[in-house]
Amino acid sequence: MIELTRLNGGHLTVNCDLIKHVEAAPDTVLTLITGEKLVVLEPCSEIAERTLTYRARVLRAAWPEAATSLGAKAAHDASAFLRGIKHEVSED
Repeated sequence: MIELTRLNGGHLTVNCDLIKHVEAAPDTVLTLITGEKLVVLEPCSEIAERTLTYRARVLRAAWPEAATSLGAKAAHDASAFLRGIKHEVSED
């Protein structure tokens, strides 16, 4: 679950596994797999970063012996992914 901020400043917690896609239009709009749409203050890149951080935390808890061997590769992959997200957002 990741914490986000509604446009009115209120906080909400979203199950990031339910996010179908995120778009900047110009506000950030999350579309959930249920079809529900949420408008939040955080940019797309921040949502991607929070989602990656959350999933890494879940994987470390579920599979602690793999954390050290996956640490460097995961950090590299996450960095490359976030660079790609930031590039896509800057083109829009």
